[in-house]
Amino acid sequence: MKMYRIVTLAVVGLFLSVSFIASPVMAAEKDGVMMKDGKMVRMTEGKEIGRMDRAMTMANGTKVTMNGMMKMKDGKEMQLQEGQIMMLDGKMMEVAKDK
Repeated sequence: MKMYRIVTLAVVGLFLSVSFIASPVMAAEKDGVMMKDGKMVRMTEGKEIGRMDRAMTMANGTKVTMNGMMKMKDGKEMQLQEGQIMMLDGKMMEVAKDK
């Protein structure tokens, strides 16, 4: 009986730990910067929260400046185009365009 209680508590603790870890990861997937109307804006949870006010370094080492210039960790440079989003993990996304 005592062993059953210990196992149950361990399983419940594991599920609680995973739920606290998973929530920020999912929210971070919607965080980044985007080129909108020729200006860089910050995105949090998929919503625009304001203009980008400083250069940022993403998790993969890519640096993004306030004018949308990206410098990858390997030295390659690219310009963020209208509607492109650089997520905090360094992945690029495109905003879906209405047809």
